[in-house]
Amino acid sequence: MSILRQIHPQILEDCFKQKIILLLGARQVGKSTLVRMITESFTDKILWLDGDDVETAALFAESNRHRLSQIVGTHKIVVIDEAQKIHKIGTILKLLIDYQKDIQVIITGSSAFELRDKLNEPLTGRKFMFSLYPLSFPELSHHFGFLEEKRNLPERLVYGAYPEVITTSEPKERVLRLLSDSYLYKDIFLFKGLKKPEKMLELLRLLAWQIGSEVNINELSKTLKIDNQTVESYLEMLEQAFVIFRLRSYHTNQRNELKKSKKIYFYDLGIRNAIINDFRPVELRQDVGALFENYVIVEMLKQNEYLQTYANLYFWRTSEQKEIDLILEKNGKLLALEMKWNPQKKVKLTKSFSNIYPNHSFYEVNRENYMDFFSKDFFEKL
Repeated sequence: MSILRQIHPQILEDCFKQKIILLLGARQVGKSTLVRMITESFTDKILWLDGDDVETAALFAESNRHRLSQIVGTHKIVVIDEAQKIHKIGTILKLLIDYQKDIQVIITGSSAFELRDKLNEPLTGRKFMFSLYPLSFPELSHHFGFLEEKRNLPERLVYGAYPEVITTSEPKERVLRLLSDSYLYKDIFLFKGLKKPEKMLELLRLLAWQIGSEVNINELSKTLKIDNQTVESYLEMLEQAFVIFRLRSYHTNQRNELKKSKKIYFYDLGIRNAIINDFRPVELRQDVGALFENYVIVEMLKQNEYLQTYANLYFWRTSEQKEIDLILEKNGKLLALEMKWNPQKKVKLTKSFSNIYPNHSFYEVNRENYMDFFSKDFFEKL
């Protein structure tokens, strides 16, 4: 069962424009499935190569124009899956795009850290880059129906939205444990310089308990008994592997605004819950408010990118603990959102924010209206 992804039409439109298409995203998020669906739209011969395969990596070991021409042959579409595993992939792709102008190269990668580092200079101006995330509300709503997906919110807060979790007939907990083990160990633990993988696991558990909270590097350092620089590098690895992301604090140098703080969220709540081994239903959970906040913010992040809104996402807080969960900012325009699981619990915008930023729009997001904020109409307010 293939679910249509939101970025499918855009990638299809960008094919055969003499640019490499780069698709980034965590393992098992659906990159290969999406590429197969896109290539099915063409009748051209397709060459599919797997960067995880030792023979494929060896094939490119001594690449030059002649060797690459032999490899490509008469194929018009070349797909390289998990391209970060191939040595000097940036140089190889530059040769392909410069001297094989009638082909379309599509590459996927689960490690933004490795791929961006290898591709930035060689492919400047030669690529279209996309990110793919766990399934979004609009994708699931389109597939299952709006009302059905709205009813599925409690399940999404517990089990997340990885394609295999959504479509499996196996117990979801089992699938999530396999997913979290496979991609955490396969990618993150293979990063160069990761000397203490047990500390990374401890860090992940600490972060899983702190979703929606400010990240205090000093506290994490003391708890883990590693230095601040190592904590920061581990956080960067987790971000580049699409496990977590951080929101920066919004400020305009007002005296009492927090300026350097960051909050932590997980790209998928099923992975987060697998890390702490907690799959209880939402009605039994004390962290349902934090789960809902994480869910809404990551869905907003997906739509901001998929709809190509390109707004900046922040949170806002003062030293007096006045706060707003999410700020969307673009061209000086501010949309402020406060998340509450319980629709009966009314929220008022703090006057501290209104006084500093009078030209803003404020929205309360709860479990009854949350889907309204993932629409194109809402993002067009920016």
